[in-house]
Amino acid sequence: MNRIRKAEQRDLEAVNGLLRQVLAVHHKGRPDLFREVGKKYTDAQLLALFDDPQTPVFVYERDGEVLGYAFCALRQQGSGSLQELTTLYVDDLCVHEKARGEHIGSALFEYVKAFAREKGCHNITLHVWECNPAARTFYESLGLKPQYTSMEMVLK
Repeated sequence: MNRIRKAEQRDLEAVNGLLRQVLAVHHKGRPDLFREVGKKYTDAQLLALFDDPQTPVFVYERDGEVLGYAFCALRQQGSGSLQELTTLYVDDLCVHEKARGEHIGSALFEYVKAFAREKGCHNITLHVWECNPAARTFYESLGLKPQYTSMEMVLK
């Protein structure tokens, strides 16, 4: 059975495994920025994210196995020249490498989109590393468009 639900403590090991897969993609593309081995979050930080209603983490589960996740954060803006509104920021979305191409990422994003609508969000935002063109193509296929461009100059 397939289902999407909020992450729970029992998902810690599976989520850590998916985070390692994301790190491998980023390290391959930008070893100057991403370590080969490391953790984005400690286990305690992950469990705190799982429990915080402002940072929902959703997992895609099939037959008891977690095959994907979406890390989200509800953000408020509105100061100076910016309109007051709520944004759902997708901090990370990953599908297990063995299940890519099975539309799990699309299902997760549709779930996130419904959640954002339910919360009254104005928009959904996320960042895509240029070293991951497959992710950019995936997000564009879902209808996302660039909001702004972040640029860099690496100084050696």
